[in-house]
Parts: sequence; C-alpha cells; structure tokens
Amino acid sequence: MQHFSYLSATEQEQIFYKKPMEFSKGLEKEMLAYALGATLYMPGTRIQIAHDILSGKYLKGKHEGLTSMVFCLEDSISDDEVEIAELNIVTQVQEVHIAILSGFFKLTDLPLIFIRIRNPEQMIQLISQLGEAAQLISGFVFPKFTHLNGEVYLKTLLQLNEDYSLKLYGMPIFESPEIIYIETRAETLIAIKALLDQYYDLILNVRIGATDFSGLFGIRRSSDTTIYDIAVIRDCITDIINVFARSEREYVISGPVWEYFHGTKRILKPQIRQTPFQQAFGRSGLELRSEIISRFEDGLIHEVLLDKTNGIVGKTIIHPSHIQTVQSLNVVTFEEYIDAKSIMDSAESFNGVIKSDFSNKMNEVKPHHNWARKTMMKSNIYGVFHEQQSFIELLSRKQEEYVFI
Repeated sequence: MQHFSYLSATEQEQIFYKKPMEFSKGLEKEMLAYALGATLYMPGTRIQIAHDILSGKYLKGKHEGLTSMVFCLEDSISDDEVEIAELNIVTQVQEVHIAILSGFFKLTDLPLIFIRIRNPEQMIQLISQLGEAAQLISGFVFPKFTHLNGEVYLKTLLQLNEDYSLKLYGMPIFESPEIIYIETRAETLIAIKALLDQYYDLILNVRIGATDFSGLFGIRRSSDTTIYDIAVIRDCITDIINVFARSEREYVISGPVWEYFHGTKRILKPQIRQTPFQQAFGRSGLELRSEIISRFEDGLIHEVLLDKTNGIVGKTIIHPSHIQTVQSLNVVTFEEYIDAKSIMDSAESFNGVIKSDFSNKMNEVKPHHNWARKTMMKSNIYGVFHEQQSFIELLSRKQEEYVFI
C-alpha cells in the first residue's frame, strides 16, 4: 500500500517534495501505527466487502486512498445479526484470500483489515474459521475497553499470535462511563495504561469513542462544531492524551469519528477561508470550497486540524467522502519537514536553540526533538508537500457525489 497511490507519477512529482513510502501490515509497529490514516468502519453484514476490494474500489473512484478498514460486529449490527455477520466476514475474507493466491489480486493492494468484536471468544472463533486467510487480518478492535475487561482480550490475542504464527494487533476503544465520569477517570486511565504497558508490543493504537461518551450525557455535536467544542468530551480527550501520549511510553491516539456527510441549514459561518482555495485554483478553487462547505466538511477539516494540534493521528470515519480529507491533512508541510529535519540533524552535536530556515520561529532541539521524530515518521508515511502545495491540491480530486456505504 501507499497513501495517494491513485495519483499518477506526474501528479506525485507536482505535489510532493517527498513521496509517501510503500508499506504493508509487516511494517514495524511504531510506523504502522501512523499509517492507518482514515479508518473506514463498515457493518459486518455488508455482503459486498470482497467484491469492493477485488474490483479495486478502494484504489480508485469514491473510495480511493483508503488504507485501513474495520469490519464491525458490535454496535453497527443488531444482536440477532451477529452469527450472520461472523459468517459473512469469514466468507468475504476467504474470497479475497483465494483471489490473492490465484494471482487475481495483489496482496500489496489490500488495505489493513481489522475486526471489531464483541467478546474475546469471538476472536478465537473467527481466526479458527478463517484458516490460512487469517493472515490477511491486521488485528482486532476492542470495544468499551477498561482495565477490568481488557486483560482477557490481550491474553487471547497474544495466544492467537503464538498458536497460529500470526502478527495481530489490538486497538482498544475508550468509550466506557468510568473513563469519562470525573470521579473515576484518572484512576481508570492510569490502570488501563498499566495494563497496556504489559502488552505494549500488541497495541497498535488507542481509539476514542466520542459518540458513546456523548450519548452518556444526551448530547451531540452539530455539523457546525467540533468534538473539542463539547466541553465534557474535550476534557476527557485531554486526560487521555495526558496519560497515553507521554514520550517515555507513548501510544498513538486516533481521532474520534466525524458523523456528518451531507449539509443541512448552516448557523455559523464556514470555517475555511477563501484565499487559499482561490490562490491555488482561482475560480475553480472557490467552487471546490463551496462543495466542501455544502457537504459540511469544513467542520471535519477544522476537527482534523485540532486533532493534529493535540498530537492525535488518524481518524475513524463512516463515509468514503472523508477519506481524502483526513489523509491529505496528515501530509507533512514543507516547512514542518525542514524544521523537523534540522532538529534531528542537530540533535547529536548540538542541543540548544537554532533559527528556523524560514526565519519565523526558533527551534529548540531538546523540547522539539520528539515532535521532530514523529514528524519525520509521518513524512515517510504520508509524504511532504512542495513548498507551494497544500492539502487543497489533493482535495481538488474529490468526487462531488457519494453514496452512503
């Protein structure tokens, strides 16, 4: 896989100062955790999974650019659909496996596949039924994860890797009441951190279930606002970052889902300026901005930028129209790259303050070193824009119409 592989060689040369690298599920964990990008959730009952993969739907068209997906056996299906969904996932993945073995489909074109389960026993059952096709799975998503229910998930995952010679990762979702309720939050997060540290090599990232959190309070963000505008959710995210993003034992944290994919009546002003779009493409750039606003994706852009500001990487998505927005905003800018490279190049011989090559900031080698290290990793995965290029060039390729999956 490669982010933005749908671009022609000429387009890549025009847009990227440094092109994104190719990667697979075998990439080292620290890098792979940054590579997920926009992770598309879909119900496990979806019968077109294999067809969509084998037809190249995720390499071109409305789904182009997708690099990770989750087949959900939890909240997206009803209780009486579980057995049907389990059988469907096994059947669909085996069909893809057969196509790869026959040479009809290339393994390198397969997105990272995860399964969101309901209980640990489901992991054992699915891996057993998948047979050799289990090697196509990258891991499992653990819902409503806490220190009280989490160890059995992790022990089961470890045992599956040993028994079947697999390399499966776990991605716990933080969405339970004891995590957001203030009287239990700190104790719970610290206990979860202690548990995850014991299985550190198995944890690809941690995910935030902001929809479940919001439901506990009967609130929901509008398409005009971001998740950070809901004070109680923002405070919880802050504490998750405080506990899990510390450099001494760091976990990649993925951003909460953006729920909207079509516009309604707008109350607030659009959250993206005209000038960058007009400078990039003139009148057609303004038309692109209008399309983004009509789909209420200016709110998504704003939220992803706030994710990035808070050190959050990647995002859960539920609609293909969000893929390119999330991916493009994770590309490293030329200025970020040059600053990060300067810091990393200076780290071994100098640990003071150096002036940015752009003469607009000071780079402090010690405090900025971890930021620079992570920026360099992202530059490998998502690439680096040319100095005069931005995410707008990538969004200009977006389709105007999408159908809900």
